[in-house]
Amino acid sequence: MSHANRQILLASRPTGEPTTDNFKLVEQAVPELGDGQVLVRNHYLSLDPYMRGRMNEGKSYATPQPLNEVMIGGTGGEVVASKNAHFAVGDKVVGMGGWQEYQLVDANQRGVLQKVDTTHVPLSAYLGAVGMPGVTAWYGLVKIIDPKPGETVVVSAASGAVGGAVGQLAKVRGARAVGIAGGAEKCRYVVEELGFDACIDYKEHKDLKSLSAALKAACPDGIDGHFENVGGMILDAVMHRANPFSRVAMCGMIAGYNGEPIPMTAPQLILVNRMKIEGFIVSEHMDVWPEALKELGTLVATGKLKYRETVAQGLESAPEAFLGLLKGRNFGKQLVKLI
Repeated sequence: MSHANRQILLASRPTGEPTTDNFKLVEQAVPELGDGQVLVRNHYLSLDPYMRGRMNEGKSYATPQPLNEVMIGGTGGEVVASKNAHFAVGDKVVGMGGWQEYQLVDANQRGVLQKVDTTHVPLSAYLGAVGMPGVTAWYGLVKIIDPKPGETVVVSAASGAVGGAVGQLAKVRGARAVGIAGGAEKCRYVVEELGFDACIDYKEHKDLKSLSAALKAACPDGIDGHFENVGGMILDAVMHRANPFSRVAMCGMIAGYNGEPIPMTAPQLILVNRMKIEGFIVSEHMDVWPEALKELGTLVATGKLKYRETVAQGLESAPEAFLGLLKGRNFGKQLVKLI
């Protein structure tokens, strides 16, 4: 192959907040295809908060991202060459191609590459609402929170790719959905476009007392379920408003991604309210993905599940876009368009 493949590698591990210096842009030739292999031209990179944890060397639920290797990440693209009977040139596919323009895959390995139908669902959506973020939302809501009609579900980072889907799926099930997001514009979007019943701008509430009061006003009947993406003061405020037998799905703790401690002010409320708090990693529940993707795909194709994308242009923009994601600068799903 004569293709030149540009890649972004993790060059060093961050100390505290990551910077663009932690990444390195390189270029190399794409090797010749072997039997059973497929060459994919990536059209989109998915940028997701979990990548921040992989940059660290400490103990976590997943192996750390190796230094001087292509940065991990989901990709959506098109098959441009194939020596595998299951994939034809022109097939649209999603996989974990990482931060690079081309991906050479041994497609005989089951699950490393999935064909997707872009007739009614755009390719980019398979990295968001009809991909890992959507299934993450579905699992935490359906399998852990399991809301009943009339119950109240609170979602932090509600304007993001995961949070936005959580609230809409809760509404489908007859629950009230209350979001927490940063800024008036994001809160307006959560209510007016995504259909949440209310949204609290955490930037307007600088202390626990203020945020708790805002939650009390938005959730007059208390909180039955909470989908946590952030942690810290937001979780504390939710705990103060939680009903007996409430359920918390612990998806992300972005408040501590740079190594900060995340104390909890009133853990006794877990006992007092007989709460269920469960952390989960969506890749450990592959058995539910078909069911989740069927519902998500149908809702997106029929316009009943709305989402927004922030799209950076070109591979070289990925590090800056990723750092912006960690600071909440994106609106909805953060992608990088490569073609």
